[in-house]
Amino acid sequence: GRFDPSDAVAKWKVPLLVIHGARDYRVPLDQGIAAHNAARRAGVPTEMLLFPDENHWVLKPQNSVQWYATVEAWMGRWLGAGAGATSSQTDAPGK
Repeated sequence: GRFDPSDAVAKWKVPLLVIHGARDYRVPLDQGIAAHNAARRAGVPTEMLLFPDENHWVLKPQNSVQWYATVEAWMGRWLGAGAGATSSQTDAPGK
């Protein structure tokens, strides 16, 4: 399609995490699936997390917990432990 992200995946080299709500009215589900599948075919590390009961925004508390856990694990896997804020940033007064 005109805005189909899978068209560009062949040029991608970085790992791809696709998180999609099956009821998304902004980005059709088939585009998320197509991007994930195209990345796999291109040898790009990819993972897909699908929420059957969510739309463009993940709003249900249990799904939010899963969303954050998945993103944190993905970032840890590909950026390594400690890739977030440094202790000087988190220990600063007013933070």
